[in-house]
Amino acid sequence: MELKIFQVDAFADELFKGNPAAVVPLSAWIDEKLMQNIAFENNLSETVFFVQSGDIFEIRWFTPIVEVDICGHATLASAYVLFNHLGYVNNKIIFHSPRSGELIVTRLGDLLTLNFPTDEIHEVAISDEIISCFKPMPVKAFRGRNDFMIVFSSEAEIREMHPNFINLSKLNARGIIVTAKGDQVDFVSRFFGPQSGIDEDHVTGSAHTTLIPYWKEVLGKEVMEALQVSARGGKLTCKYLGERIEISGTGTLFMKGTIFV
Repeated sequence: MELKIFQVDAFADELFKGNPAAVVPLSAWIDEKLMQNIAFENNLSETVFFVQSGDIFEIRWFTPIVEVDICGHATLASAYVLFNHLGYVNNKIIFHSPRSGELIVTRLGDLLTLNFPTDEIHEVAISDEIISCFKPMPVKAFRGRNDFMIVFSSEAEIREMHPNFINLSKLNARGIIVTAKGDQVDFVSRFFGPQSGIDEDHVTGSAHTTLIPYWKEVLGKEVMEALQVSARGGKLTCKYLGERIEISGTGTLFMKGTIFV
């Protein structure tokens, strides 16, 4: 069996920035173990598979070791491939995930906008387990559907952070978002996910479903500019819509080829 594969740098307007994702379009679903093996072979933070079903595209995402409930950058990468390389002519794509429901991507020129459900977050105690993961002392801690979100005092603390990945891996979550108010943008963040097989994710669209409602309340703004300050980095335009949020960015193609399985 031969499968098409694309690798896209998401939330990036040039190569080697943003977050790379492997995109594998399918005509019909293949065995789940095979999808996981392909993701393991790719060894990227995310490999995404989708199948067209009528007017929608069913979508699933895999890290090298586990299937996840939602992934923003790989969904953006999938839309980029459909719009630019698979002849999709409309300016709106509706994806559907069995784990996270309807996910919409629209196109305006080169800008792609994700419309995702807003996360439900609640404040939690800053436990000894959380404190043991970081040298700077957290200010607040929250729990969303999938992740912890830990708030710190400054952008410098986020940029200079070297977490204890062994202790992070023991927290019961998909991953841990760390965030602070930005110096030049509204807020900055990083995302650590050793539990999901990736120590640090470069640009995590889905984490912004958690970040946006928090910073909307703190800053009193519904439209915000954000930076994920990983080594590769990524810029996101964020909009709070109540039960939904929007995240906008661009993509850049790195590679296309064929998988032989």
